[in-house]
Amino acid sequence: MGVYAYRGVDRRGKNVKGMRDADSPKALRAVLKRDGVMVTEVLEQNEAARRKARDIDLAKIFRRVGAAEISMATRQLAVLLRSGIPLVEALSALIEQLEQPDLQAAFTASRDRVNEGESFANALKAHPKIFSGLYVNMVAAGEASGTLETVLARLADFLESQARLRSKVQSALYYPGFMAVTGIGILALMMVVVVPKVTSIFESFQQTLPWYTQLLIWVSNVVSNYWWLLGALMGLGIWWFRKWLASDAGRKRWDEAVLKFPLFGALTIMVAVSRFSRTLATLLRSGVPVLTAMDITRNVLGNEELMRVVAEAQSSVREGEGIAKPLRQSGRFPPIVTHMIAIGERSGQLEEMLEHVAAAYDQQIDNRVTAMTSLIEPLIIVVMGGTVAGIAFSILMPLLQLNEFVE
Repeated sequence: MGVYAYRGVDRRGKNVKGMRDADSPKALRAVLKRDGVMVTEVLEQNEAARRKARDIDLAKIFRRVGAAEISMATRQLAVLLRSGIPLVEALSALIEQLEQPDLQAAFTASRDRVNEGESFANALKAHPKIFSGLYVNMVAAGEASGTLETVLARLADFLESQARLRSKVQSALYYPGFMAVTGIGILALMMVVVVPKVTSIFESFQQTLPWYTQLLIWVSNVVSNYWWLLGALMGLGIWWFRKWLASDAGRKRWDEAVLKFPLFGALTIMVAVSRFSRTLATLLRSGVPVLTAMDITRNVLGNEELMRVVAEAQSSVREGEGIAKPLRQSGRFPPIVTHMIAIGERSGQLEEMLEHVAAAYDQQIDNRVTAMTSLIEPLIIVVMGGTVAGIAFSILMPLLQLNEFVE
């Protein structure tokens, strides 16, 4: 039995495509015909992959498997397993209803490897761009403990909570970002189009212009005549910053500086604490060993300074000590967090305490983002209004002085 990629037309005349296993292309055509699909093309999986590699798929450049799609597929698989369906059959049923091509291909390849006797976790490990280390380790723990369906349901909850947190922060910053970009565009348009036409009347003046008007004219000339140079310098600066950020030293210094930024530093720590607590709680509750769980948790923080702190805590645990003490000594984690972790370690309820910390910080993040948004929006308006007022003042004052001179 092989895996085939097919294209066809269903009863409604809609183009369909997918991947299914069958004994032969002829058998696949017969099965699809019974399902109401008229097959136009059938390719074996290897041939389909070779053809796909030859074709330039521009859509694939912008197409990524989102956390929401992985979460939904994980929950569907958990429901199928909880219904008593064997893993291979559950994966086959899941594959048929997936619409994302890359995710469908990953689950198809994983199902084939499971069918050959390999563990589900090892099969998923072959697709690191889709399934993270956290995902693979939780699946491995579920397989080892015989509670795969429970672990998958918990994993789906975790992915959904992380997606909600990320969406909450991003959506709150979209509007201020849009306003900032729009404001910069309007100011650039004024400097290139409006200001040169208005200030051209000053050329006939026989008096010295105020310094702020001269500065406005100079800025307008630079933007109008050397925009290409400004664009090149900006691109060079972005390239240099990205290269510096990719280095170990640059990344370390930047992550340390981020934690000290006004407003954003505190928000970064809140997000990291929430992610640390929820990830570690989910892994521990799923049966992942504590050292492995901390190693995975460390890699999802996204900040080198905080990752260093967790690595020290991991070393402390390896030596037989607790997690709370090194976190408290670092000064990076809030005292209330380390206190609750210490209580959880002493009482044997570390997972519950971590979940309480994550829930509390999710609420704090929501409040902080709302407060920041309400502060940033009027600040952008004030800056834009002040800049426009400064331009108007620089243009009108010489005209008023000229009028007084004439009188």
